[in-house]
Amino acid sequence: MTGQLDNNDKKEARNIALVIVVLFVLLGVATFLMLPLLGAFVAEHLSPGLGLKNAAVIAFFLTIVTLIVLAFAAGDGLLGEIQFLLGGFLLFFLISWVMLAWIF
Repeated sequence: MTGQLDNNDKKEARNIALVIVVLFVLLGVATFLMLPLLGAFVAEHLSPGLGLKNAAVIAFFLTIVTLIVLAFAAGDGLLGEIQFLLGGFLLFFLISWVMLAWIF
């Protein structure tokens, strides 16, 4: 009795694995076919505007000023919050850099 249940479970697991593999292959093919469209989208929507170099300079100073104000407002000053400032700096800088380059 248990041998029959095990065989049914194995067959069902193989079918599920096969379906998952087929879905991943289809996802890979769709991604490969979408790459030219993605390149055209990036060239059309991200190239005009402020530019990445100028946006990086603006984002750097914006991030520095904002995080210094937030560190002093937290009460511990710069030294007590340094471990959180480093991660926050990277995330805030990257987000503001890309948004400045994209929007302006």
